Formats: sequence, C-alpha cells, structure tokens
Amino acid sequence: MTETGEIETSREKLPARDHNGNEEKKECSKWRQAAPQVCAVMAKNLLLLTFGSTLGFPTILLPALQKDDPDIPVTKDDITWISSINLFAVPLGCLVSGPLSQYLGRRKTMLISNIPFIASWVILHYATNSAMMFIALSLTGLTGGLTEAPVLTYVAEVTQPHLRGMLAATSTMSVILGIFTQLLTGSLTDWRTACLINLTYPILCFVTLAIVPESPYWLAGKKKIGEAEKSLRWLRGWVPPSNVREELQLVIRATEHGPNDGDEKNNSQWNLSPFLRRTFAVPLMLVSLVFFLAAFGGSATLQTFAVSIFEKVEVPMNKYTATVILGVAELLGTATCVASIHFVGKRRLNWASISGTGLCFFGSAIYIYLLELKAIERAVYSWIPTTFLIGSAFISHMGIRQLAWILAGEVFPAKIRSSATGIAAAISYIFMSVINKIFLYMVDAMGLSGTFLFYAGMNLVGGVTLYLTLPETEGRTLKEIEEHFAGIQSLKHKPKKDGLGNKEKWATANPAMVLDDVESKL
Repeated sequence: MTETGEIETSREKLPARDHNGNEEKKECSKWRQAAPQVCAVMAKNLLLLTFGSTLGFPTILLPALQKDDPDIPVTKDDITWISSINLFAVPLGCLVSGPLSQYLGRRKTMLISNIPFIASWVILHYATNSAMMFIALSLTGLTGGLTEAPVLTYVAEVTQPHLRGMLAATSTMSVILGIFTQLLTGSLTDWRTACLINLTYPILCFVTLAIVPESPYWLAGKKKIGEAEKSLRWLRGWVPPSNVREELQLVIRATEHGPNDGDEKNNSQWNLSPFLRRTFAVPLMLVSLVFFLAAFGGSATLQTFAVSIFEKVEVPMNKYTATVILGVAELLGTATCVASIHFVGKRRLNWASISGTGLCFFGSAIYIYLLELKAIERAVYSWIPTTFLIGSAFISHMGIRQLAWILAGEVFPAKIRSSATGIAAAISYIFMSVINKIFLYMVDAMGLSGTFLFYAGMNLVGGVTLYLTLPETEGRTLKEIEEHFAGIQSLKHKPKKDGLGNKEKWATANPAMVLDDVESKL
C-alpha cells in the first residue's frame, strides 16, 4: 500500500501534458501577467526620473548663483553655460548609446548609467568653483545621452503588445516628474542639500534594476536561450516554461531573422541608402521643425529660468511656489496629452497647443511692455503674467512639447526607425541648449517683453507652417504613414472609428520590436 501510494503521489506531482507530450499551460490572470511588466518599466522609469532631475536642477541652481553674494562667484557667461552645457553634452552620449546597449545589454547599460549620475551629484554638492559645476553638468548630459538607447528599447522588448503603448507613454511623464522634483526641492531647501536628496534617485534605480531581468530579445540575440526563457517567465507573471514556449520561439525567430534582416549584404546596419531617400529626409525635416518650435517657442527657457522670470515680473506669491505650480502645470499638460491624443488627433491638439502658447507669451509681452511704460500698476495686475506663464507651461506640454517625440516613433521607415529617432533626438537637445544659452543675451538685447514677443511670433509662424505640413498620423498604420511620406497617399485627417482598429491589429501581428544596433529612445 505504501509503495502504491508513493507512486500515485508522484503521478499527481507530474505536470499535465497535451496530446503531443508537451507540458500544458497554466492559467495566469491578466493582473499577474501585467504586474511584472509594470515593475520592469517602473524600474526603467526611475532612470528617466534621475535624468529629469538633472534637467531640472539648473532651475534651482541659477537663482542661487545670481544672488548678490553667491557662495560660488560666477559671470554671466558662466550662467549661460550652466543653463545649457548639459544639453550640449547629450548628443555626444547618444553617439555611443546604441552600440553600447547592444554590446552590454539593455539592463546592464542602464545599471552602469547610474554610477556617473551619482558621481555628478557628489561633485555638485562639493563644488567650489564654476569649473567643477561644468564638469558635473556635462557628465549628467553625457550620461543622459547614454541612456537614450536602452530605456525605450527595454520597454518595447519586455512588454506585451496590449500594454506596450500605455507603458511606453510613461517615459515622458517620468522625465517631467524628475524635473518637478527639482522645482519642489528647490522651494524647500538649498541647492547643495538638493544634491544629496537627488543621490537617492540613482541609488534606488540601481537597486530596482538589479532585481528585474534583462531583455529576452537581447538575450536571445546573444544565443543565451536559457536566460531568455527565464526572463520571459519572470515578465509574464513568474510562470512555468510551458506558458512562454510559443513566445520564446517568436523571440528566437525575430532575433535570427528580424524585420531589418535581408538576404543581401547591402541590408546591413552600415547601409546608408535608406538615409538618402525621401522617406527619411521629409520626416526628419518635419520632426526637426517641431523640435525647433518646441524649443524656440519659449516653454524650454521658461522651465530653465522660471525662478528669475517670476522674480522679474514680480508674481503675487513666492517665486519658488510659483515655480512648483509651473511644474504641476507641466505634469497636468503631459497627462492631458496622453489622455486626449487618441480621441482628438495630433493636428487639432497641436494647433490648440501652439496657438494657446503663443497667446500666453503675447499677453505676457504686452503686460511687461505696459509695465515698463508705467501705464499699469504692478500690484493690481500682477496675477496676469502669472496666469499667462503657468498657462503656457500647461498648454505647451499638452501638445507641442510632446508632439515631436511621439512623431519620431512613427514617421521613420522601420529599417532605420531607431537610428533615425536618435538623430532627431540629438537635434532636439541641440535646439534646447542653444535657446537656453542665448536667453540672457536676448533679454539684454530686446528686454523681457521683446523676448516674449519673439516667442509669440515663433508660435504664430510655426502654427501656420504645421497646419499646412503636419499629417494626421493618429489611428494610422505605420505602413500608411510611410506611404504618406513617400508621396503615395495623403494623411490630412483622422480616420473614422471603423478604421481605428488597424494600429491595434498591426501591433498584435507584429509582437517583436524592430531591431537596430544604433537604436535610441524618444
């Protein structure tokens, strides 16, 4: 009886098999499947939050250095470099981001990126001269560029199609949240203490990234099939091998014969012919134009020089409190963009955003001009520029500040999408660094009212230009978008409801992301 009982017990422990002898899948709830993917993306988002904190740090550093008796003496030229040197350095980091991510892996590259961020905050905390600040801020920019490839590549490779869009949209939110932490911290403490607080972000990011798995696509591409299977099992809800068997085969096939692979040698990653075609040149010009308008439309410098701008217009509240409200407005604007773009469409949302931003800067310019003429009383009407400036932060982040990043992921051909997006991202950082560098010189030459009037004019001209040139890509398949830029069809209007399922069907039929060794995030 004992022996028979042991045999029966052992049989009960054996996994169920199908008619082919394979282990049957175990039921796994949607919540359990989604939870590890959310955890992996949130770990990645901590790196973007860290990068965002470096972008927002000059906002609280600059007013401290512009005081009458700063603890570190700086010149006006130093101030202009402090506001922009990190953005100038980002494109340099982008150059090695893709190849390094492909060589080391997505997760390992992100892990390593935390180390220079930690070093930068330590250098800034103990800085005694402008040179030390230049070194630290340049390091944050280089490291930010280094993170370009692995972060969005990672989210695309670890998530399922029905979760990918929503989780990918959290990337921009994380950067904006990182900027907001600096606005909030700067209102509560001094900039050196803020450096110590900022140290917690990369440390926490390092710990969380050490827990989540590497991308199964990268592992399969390196012929580490066993590790790729373990990664998929973790990411799909800590399931047994039977639950990921089919997806693992898809991953293996995708890495062996990916969408970018061809039978001819000229289809290699070094082939330059796709970059010489209309389908690359026209989208690049469009995306570059939107990046230019997002930078030179005023919202970028408003974010960097918020404290000093609020001080000059004498807002009816503490200037740091106003800066925190500005950060909240940026977050709400970004959230509004994510929630409404699918229903409104990019063309309408962009038109509302760029028009509203232009009107806000025009209203601010008129107020400051009348104030300079002493035609109005500052104490009575000081709420006007406050409302306009905070409103411009909300409206710009609702559309124009996000539009180019969204477009960059859609408008380029599949074979060069990742590397083309990297080129566009580098152009964006160059534009933002230039406008931050020249802001103080523009104020000296034209005054604050003239500078704001320039921003209003840029939004007006840009709005008309984009109305004539911007296609409606919302609800369109990637093939339709590519055909538009090839001149085969025109996308001027958002498709009707019966056509909105095309994108979802495409995502379901193409679970593997496009592989590119020179890849970059939005």
